[in-house]
Amino acid sequence: MTPTAELDDAIAALRRGAVVGVPTDTVYGLAVDPSRHGATGALFALKGRPSNSDLPVLVASIEDAEGLAGPAGLTPIARRLAEAFWPGALTIVVTRRPELDWVLGAHDQTIGLRCPASAIVRAVCEQAGPLATTSANLHGAPPCTDAEEVRRVFGDGIAAVIDGGRCEGLPSTVVDVTYGVPRCLRPGAISWTDVVGAADRFVTGSR
Repeated sequence: MTPTAELDDAIAALRRGAVVGVPTDTVYGLAVDPSRHGATGALFALKGRPSNSDLPVLVASIEDAEGLAGPAGLTPIARRLAEAFWPGALTIVVTRRPELDWVLGAHDQTIGLRCPASAIVRAVCEQAGPLATTSANLHGAPPCTDAEEVRRVFGDGIAAVIDGGRCEGLPSTVVDVTYGVPRCLRPGAISWTDVVGAADRFVTGSR
């Protein structure tokens, strides 16, 4: 199957509410369209991920992130971090729009957003919309690093897989900005020193 056909199959599956496998700038991920009824529940069940462990959401741009967070959620400091590190491996937890009722985990007032450095995933997001994601592995097992491994582990549980070659980067760094001052929820590919430095430059007005 050609890359274009794989992309088309994945987008069609997402629109049906199915789970697909996608290559990212970190590792392979499992993804669904969180606006489809029952899709995130299917993702939690397929992976065996605890339902109180929130799913991050991948977006194609800062503008798409603002559509989910709203002006109150995508605060100036959140926008500064997005401008500094997106596309890239920084997940930013912000307050979500009150009317956004997606089932992403235990917290229904916040959302973790990331614009990935993977052009393939951004292309999927541009056509199918934001994606609720998790690493492609059974809960507690190592992440899958190629498309064939994703197919082998999840079989008929996934409707499509986009083959993007090997993906074995570090996980994203997760920062919570809902309290104003950035808090590290998970260390990852982007050093916390760099995150704090970008935030400090914003606060002081330096470049």
